[in-house]
Amino acid sequence: MVLLKNVLIITYHFPPMPEIGGIRLYGLAKYLPKYGWNPIILTPTLPGEPDSQFQVIQSSYDDVVALWKRRMGLNTKKSLNEQFGVSKPKDQPSIIDHLTYLPWEVITYPDPMRGWYKHAVKAGGDLLQREQINAILSSSSPVTCHLIAKTLAEKYQIPWIADLRDLWTQNPYFNHCALRKFAEKRLELRILGKASAWVTVSEPLADDLSHLHTHKPVYVITNGFDPEDASFAPPKLTDKFTITYTGVLYNGKRDPSLLFEALENLISDGVLAPDRVEVRFFGSQDSWLFDEIRDANLDGVVKVMGFVPRNQALQRQRESQLLLLLLWNNPQEKGVYTGKIFEYLAAGRPIIALSGPGESVVKDLLNETQAGHYASSLEDLEDILSKYYSEYIRTGAISPTKEDATSKYSHLEMAKKFAGVLDKVQTEASQHPTSVSTCSDSTQKSIR
Repeated sequence: MVLLKNVLIITYHFPPMPEIGGIRLYGLAKYLPKYGWNPIILTPTLPGEPDSQFQVIQSSYDDVVALWKRRMGLNTKKSLNEQFGVSKPKDQPSIIDHLTYLPWEVITYPDPMRGWYKHAVKAGGDLLQREQINAILSSSSPVTCHLIAKTLAEKYQIPWIADLRDLWTQNPYFNHCALRKFAEKRLELRILGKASAWVTVSEPLADDLSHLHTHKPVYVITNGFDPEDASFAPPKLTDKFTITYTGVLYNGKRDPSLLFEALENLISDGVLAPDRVEVRFFGSQDSWLFDEIRDANLDGVVKVMGFVPRNQALQRQRESQLLLLLLWNNPQEKGVYTGKIFEYLAAGRPIIALSGPGESVVKDLLNETQAGHYASSLEDLEDILSKYYSEYIRTGAISPTKEDATSKYSHLEMAKKFAGVLDKVQTEASQHPTSVSTCSDSTQKSIR
């Protein structure tokens, strides 16, 4: 019997917490034992019981934002915009956002989850004093996970891998004042500089990391899907020509307006029959979204359902004729894989991606797997929709994607690659026990 090595995984998101960020860590924890590593999860208190197959340590968490709201006599469960009856414009700050900008910059430095730090350090320290831990792996966002990992790795001289699903100060969503940007960049250099190795999800993001941080290896390990999620009896597809989106819209950065314009044109031209088409949004219920639906005369076509549990979201994906992937048209997004695209691959339904930059890893992935299309213009999108609709009218359903083309993006493969990095840093640490955060390899590494 092979004795497994222990890795402490520090993550803020882990199921049953519903955020998409937890899916990567769940898959990693599930399949790492096949490659010689036993995961122990350190996370804040979860909203329900975690999967019993995992050893999960839940620690207390101080919600610094809720504490601030409570001191101001505000409802801790609602946003300030909700409490003051202010509608948030699409992709723009509201007047409330402007008024609270500077206090928010201070309260949430370096992120709103910083109140977890002291509790997690204590819980992690208690674990490290009673169990043999061979490596630490922290995953962001939030970046507080890396602060916790750095403290524990230095104190107990354990090799540490920093997994950046999203970059830190190089993230295109990193939008702060000049003073905070300066302070946080220095913090990033100081914290991540102590890691034994870094992992991120794409080659462009690894390039960005290598430009900011030098003399450390950067490994590329993409997100993936659980192969068990892809093993299901073929579901009955919807009778209508359905296009389904699951997730948030990031205040309009994930912008569906191109789809609405294409649908309005195709219905007006008689290409699509409105009574046979249904677009479903499971997630964000922003006021601007309803306005755009009404302005495009699509009230009877587009349905905004609100958030549903993940198992229901997966079922809605599997039964849909098409799946919609919305991106942000920002050149810095070219290296961003959304976690959603891998859920979509597991669903086996064709994907239409739109509103993204001209060059994108998502575009490359869809071309490689033949799992869908990347629409780069209104005309392109109208052509894609017309062809899919013709197939739907002709056959009654749109053909599924090819499973064999997507298998390399499973969590099983992802865990195998992570295990290889863990083995490497653990071996190097054992050879240089007094310098676990020093690594002689300064090259970028792609694990494919």
